[in-house]
Amino acid sequence: MADDSVAGTVEVAEIEKKEKKASSSGIKNFFAGGFGGVCCIATGHPLDTIKVRLQTMPRPKPGEKPMFTGTFDCAMKTIRNEGFFGLYKGMAAPITGVTPIFAICFWGFNMGKKLQMKDPNADPTYLQIMNAGAFAGVCTTAIMAPGERIKCLLQIQQASGAEKKYKGPIDCARQIYAQNGIRGVYKGVCATLLRDVPGTAMYFLSYEYLMKHFTPEDGSRKDVGAHKILFAGGTAGMLNWAAAIAQDVLKSRLQTAPEGTYPKGVRDVFRQMMREEGPSALFRGLTPVMLRAFPANAACFLGYELAMRFFDYIAPNW
Repeated sequence: MADDSVAGTVEVAEIEKKEKKASSSGIKNFFAGGFGGVCCIATGHPLDTIKVRLQTMPRPKPGEKPMFTGTFDCAMKTIRNEGFFGLYKGMAAPITGVTPIFAICFWGFNMGKKLQMKDPNADPTYLQIMNAGAFAGVCTTAIMAPGERIKCLLQIQQASGAEKKYKGPIDCARQIYAQNGIRGVYKGVCATLLRDVPGTAMYFLSYEYLMKHFTPEDGSRKDVGAHKILFAGGTAGMLNWAAAIAQDVLKSRLQTAPEGTYPKGVRDVFRQMMREEGPSALFRGLTPVMLRAFPANAACFLGYELAMRFFDYIAPNW
């Protein structure tokens, strides 16, 4: 009887320990990550449009004013010239690709932890979390780079009396492929990798750190309130961009430049930018990035956590 009692106590303790951890189901993380990504894009795309336009606007000639003087000026000119929905230009591309991108990102993070841990029930170290985040960044690059290329080209396409070059994301992809083949579609893949590996590592590291801090000592992640999830997600988004903004500027410049402008890729972009504009150019678009990062990623992680709780409820044994 005593042995049965001890065994029962150990079993209950193991169940409680598993409940305190995030679900390790790859299927659940995949679909929950996709839902979180949709929440992220829907919340943050207008400021992403402003960011790309600030990053890629042409340098003013001596005596000329810049196309945009800042975040607010860019927003107002976009709305005045193109209407409010001008801020949503290019959203079809990330929305179409957001489910697999974010789904693979969260799946990759989950898989990255599993690959490093001998005991699946143990808590990962912060180093393992950071490595898993970096692995997630690598996993998403293959489908992230083409979507980013199309999105950036559509976002910088200004409304004017002239006929627009691209009618939408499909037309944009078709024209790029017709002109330069698959290499043109994947232009900027290395720059995307340089951005996403450190950025995603910081993204998950900061989020998991805060969620661990917010989880009650005798409770589980399911006991963390929505307001704390929003704060953790928003903070993670801002720290992600703090680690990735410079690489993102280089990527945007490279992906929107005419063919042949930068024959050596991101290295040429960096050299020209340092020579002509200085280090401060690497942080162009930082204001809209940070304004977008908190609400967009707060929505992303709240959507992810709610989806995980839903999946745990309807399919606890996945």
